Amino acid sequence: MEGLLFLAHRIPFPPNKGDKIRSFHLLRHLSARYEIHLGAFVDDPDDWQYRDALQPYCASIKLLPLHSRRAKLASLTGLLTGEALTLPYYRSRELKRWAGELAASGRVTRGVAYSSAMAQFMPATLVRRVIDMVDVDSDKWTQYAPTQRWPFSWVYAREGRKLAEWEAWVAQDFDATVLVSREEAALLQQRAPQARHKISAFENGVDAEYFSPARDYPNPYSPDVQGIVFTGAMDYWPNIDAVIWFAERILPAVRHSVPAAQFTIVGSRPSEAVRALARQPGVVVTGSVPDVRPYLAHAVCAVAPLRIARGVQNKVLEAMAMARPVVASVQAAEGIHDEAGRDFILAEGEAEFARAVVTQLQTAFYAAHARDFVLARYDWARNLTAVDPLFEQAPVVIPILETGPA
Repeated sequence: MEGLLFLAHRIPFPPNKGDKIRSFHLLRHLSARYEIHLGAFVDDPDDWQYRDALQPYCASIKLLPLHSRRAKLASLTGLLTGEALTLPYYRSRELKRWAGELAASGRVTRGVAYSSAMAQFMPATLVRRVIDMVDVDSDKWTQYAPTQRWPFSWVYAREGRKLAEWEAWVAQDFDATVLVSREEAALLQQRAPQARHKISAFENGVDAEYFSPARDYPNPYSPDVQGIVFTGAMDYWPNIDAVIWFAERILPAVRHSVPAAQFTIVGSRPSEAVRALARQPGVVVTGSVPDVRPYLAHAVCAVAPLRIARGVQNKVLEAMAMARPVVASVQAAEGIHDEAGRDFILAEGEAEFARAVVTQLQTAFYAAHARDFVLARYDWARNLTAVDPLFEQAPVVIPILETGPA
């Protein structure tokens, strides 16, 4: 088999959060056709134990520690060089040298960079270079800016501009760019029109057998509770913002109508602000749990009240796979091409969101259509076939891809 260089900003295991779910499935898919040489950063000390879990898919593995405090200090050099702060945040001479030596030796002829930050390490001499940007990350920084006070508002706005320039350059430089949804691909096409013909999308998948409502899960809720659940990494700012907004601005109105309502926040590494929400009546913060499925299976509904989001939210798809009604913001539902009102409930603003959640608590219906939709559209094996032609040596001209039934 030919060698393929796979570069990721975070170790692609365990597949327990959005970016790692996608990167792991992409890695596993490509390992069936190529000899994978994986280079990745490890930003969570607990993740070092998973190196061996990746061995079956890789011919070689290069993992490097990423210390958040040091990386943040290093990122400030971007203010002097005029580049996006994201780039020096991940900069590594060691990874650059390792990737270059692999390319020079001929052990790898193709490469995939997972996230725009990893493009800086991809040798230019490879036959085909593909980047999975996942999201147009620059737009997320632009969304952050007005929510922050100066000087962070200025820093985030600058990052949005500078990272957008980098994303457009990478899209032109690489042989192909893929994103997580048609909406993300269309946005990048607008920003990099010269590379329009090289930009496409493949959607995520869901392990529907794992996220199955048919199993008998232990009930983590008290018998007198009507559960509302949010799942996600709780050190991620958009998730933090979402649960604070829901707990403080929406939940009181929900509990006024349904006193038994309980908002359970399930996710690893909750920030201090998230942990503080547990002091509020009707809020439970679990921290990391071995299995999120019981919390989904026995919740009356799941919520995705994100006010800042990009791409497709795995938390929404997983809840739908578990046949749970989902009340989602417009931002959280972006990229999910399903019928709002049938398979998930779209809500804007505090009052509408509260009414939608109360309705779900009072009706408690089984969202079979939601699971059917996930089964029909979000299949990893099928969706990943869109990636295979991108690594062929002959240029491939591909429009924005639509996978599964519309």
